[in-house]
Amino acid sequence: MQRPEPPTTGSRAEAQVQIESNGKKIQSLSETIASTEEKLAQVINEYRCAIRALQKTKQELEDEVSLTLAYISPIRTLPHELLRHIFLLNFEDQPCCAWGIAAVCSLWRRLVLGMPRMWSKIRLVTTPYANADTIRLWLERSGSTIPLDIEIFLQVHTASSKATRRRSLSPARHTLLPPIGAQYVHIPPPPPIILPQNPFLTPPSPTLNPTDSPPSTPSTQSPVTPTMSTFSKTSLHWGHIAFYYMVDQMHRWERFIFRFDKQFASVTALKSVIGDAPHLKEFEISCAEPAFYSEWNWLPSAKANTTIVLPNLSSLTLQYMPFKWSSPLFKTDLHSLTLRSLPTSHLPLDRILHIVASNPNLESMDLHFPAIHPAILPLNPLTLENLTRMSLGGHYLLSQLLDNLTLPSLAYLSYNIEAREPIEETITNLISRSNNPPLATLSIAYHAGAALYYGAAACIMNWGFLMDVPELRTLKVGGTAFEPLLVALSAPEDGTGQWFCPKLTGLYMKGCHAHGDGVSKLVQMVDMRNPTPTSSTQTTNAGGGGGPVDKLKHLELHDCAVLGPDVVQWMKSRILEVVCVELASDRWVRFRS
Repeated sequence: MQRPEPPTTGSRAEAQVQIESNGKKIQSLSETIASTEEKLAQVINEYRCAIRALQKTKQELEDEVSLTLAYISPIRTLPHELLRHIFLLNFEDQPCCAWGIAAVCSLWRRLVLGMPRMWSKIRLVTTPYANADTIRLWLERSGSTIPLDIEIFLQVHTASSKATRRRSLSPARHTLLPPIGAQYVHIPPPPPIILPQNPFLTPPSPTLNPTDSPPSTPSTQSPVTPTMSTFSKTSLHWGHIAFYYMVDQMHRWERFIFRFDKQFASVTALKSVIGDAPHLKEFEISCAEPAFYSEWNWLPSAKANTTIVLPNLSSLTLQYMPFKWSSPLFKTDLHSLTLRSLPTSHLPLDRILHIVASNPNLESMDLHFPAIHPAILPLNPLTLENLTRMSLGGHYLLSQLLDNLTLPSLAYLSYNIEAREPIEETITNLISRSNNPPLATLSIAYHAGAALYYGAAACIMNWGFLMDVPELRTLKVGGTAFEPLLVALSAPEDGTGQWFCPKLTGLYMKGCHAHGDGVSKLVQMVDMRNPTPTSSTQTTNAGGGGGPVDKLKHLELHDCAVLGPDVVQWMKSRILEVVCVELASDRWVRFRS
């Protein structure tokens, strides 16, 4: 309809009437749409309810089918006795497998919870912020009669630990780490310094750590934010809680190993470790770095007249922990003894010898004493017929201990004692007095830190004593002159003499700084012992004398000389494995042919 322009009075009235009419129609249509949408929503809701009911019925049927399939599955045909046997076979390889088995199904959980032996080996990598009730739960599931095999590695992390962590990875630093490839339960966080390879993980225990965000809480509860006082309280009591549970089962201990990387708030909980342990075979408490402790009245510090039942103890390790030389713990006919004393400990030398003499059947001995008093009583000669492995480190007076030992079965000797005078006579006399034992590995000042020792190997004036160890296969030396040792290991100068160490296959040198023609001496030595890159394992003296000589298979040089890539590549063609840490560039280069 064509309206006049501009609008007239009549057309304006007409338009107003039309607006009112259309408005009523729009309102009516809106009410109709709303009513229809409400009906549609009601229909949809009814169908959705029907669909949910159908889905629920379907899920119930599917669950029933799954349960039925599980019931008729082949694994169900196995008798429970056979399942238990399979669990035990797996337990031998993976001590923590019970945690995973218990999470498979209700049947397996009931079976494994009824097998105390499956819980008898505790393997735990944890922190003071972790819930110590994990240990309680483990012990409860192990029953009341099964012997316990316990290994716990406590990693103490502080805000200032980053700097020390890097130092702890250096080859010269004493570290305490889980065995490579072992199976452990890991309770995070924070991440450990070095984890075991492929650890067997379980659902993490509740932890409180300053780096964690506050836990979420239901809307019906007021949120609780952990404070630093909460963290301090948790770490303060971890040791007391954990050792309360473990010491209560001390009568069942078969192996007990507890290691920690540094002093922690509740370390005094170790005082409770005292009592009888009739099943105990191996006992170790070790710290990775020295600390200062007051004297404790615990098992390693028990009085001499204390009656303690330890009939089966054969292996003892105490590192940076307080102990008394007269403790009954050292009079149990040990086969393995490792002692690393505190810096505040000053034992007379004769009392250290008394500890050794109280265990005449020792097979392995590692003694490290940074401070020693001279002997009060005369030192008596001692023969250890079964000792095959010995490591001595620390104060120079320990060399007098070595002078009083006869070791006819010695196969491994590590000498990291402070050097005050040449040591080759000490080693020669030991070998002669022991009637030429089958010494296969000799380490001199290789594991000694430069800040703690005078270089023992630096005091060696003549390497001729190597002639007395023809069975030597591995030689590790630190802090000595580079060239004289290489000359000694080369072919005899006259072409008719005997080789030094003709069976030597591994040479490791650390901090042996080269001077002048050091690199050329190294090349000559390698060329004489490994003249051609062939598969043969032996060579002969190029001069015609000396008989067959085994080829070198491993050569490691740490901070000794800058060889250059051409020399390294040449040695790589002759030696199976060459590891070189160059002093100038401080770079680690590993070559393996």
